[in-house]
Amino acid sequence: MEKIKAFITAHKFFKILKWAFLILIIIYILGVIWRLNYNRNLAKTEIQVAKIHNTKLTIDNVMGKNLPPDPGAEADKTVQGIDANNNGIRDDVELAVFKEYPNSAKTRAVLLQYALALQMRTIQSIINTDTATEIITENSRGHACVANVLVPRKDPESGRNNEEVEKIYEYINFIEDKQFNNDIRKKANEDFYEYLRSYSESTNEICDIDVSKLPN
Repeated sequence: MEKIKAFITAHKFFKILKWAFLILIIIYILGVIWRLNYNRNLAKTEIQVAKIHNTKLTIDNVMGKNLPPDPGAEADKTVQGIDANNNGIRDDVELAVFKEYPNSAKTRAVLLQYALALQMRTIQSIINTDTATEIITENSRGHACVANVLVPRKDPESGRNNEEVEKIYEYINFIEDKQFNNDIRKKANEDFYEYLRSYSESTNEICDIDVSKLPN
């Protein structure tokens, strides 16, 4: 009888041991799968971050050497809109800047840079905390470019006065009103902010274009 009890006890022990071993194997396999997915997503994120950093305004964009045709009603059918000349700026926004400022390359340069940065919020294929942080850093850089070029400080040693701040936001709001001009784009912009965490200012040059070399 004792032998039978011992046999049953040993059988239960080995059964428990077998299941414990199987669970460990499953945990290991799941860990390997998670790690592979993590590394794959990390690689994709690094590619997107590099793409964000390498997306810059060009002098040809500023001078309108390849202006797109008017997209008409097609402009608002998707969140991303139309970018026929493939320069990263939505065509209807780009054309609006040229229409509003046909005689000022400096103004077009800084406003198009800001529009380019805002468009990144909707065209990036991977949006996570890392990519969102890089995009908002570029947005901040574009904002600073608008402020420094179009509304230079009257007193470099002091903060902005109300008049300067209002003028800056006239330019900023001009682009943002064009960029987020319907409900789906406003919603996409709100969704973008959910990914944001704290960030520091960009260490790159504030403006993509050296505006001192532009004619006006």
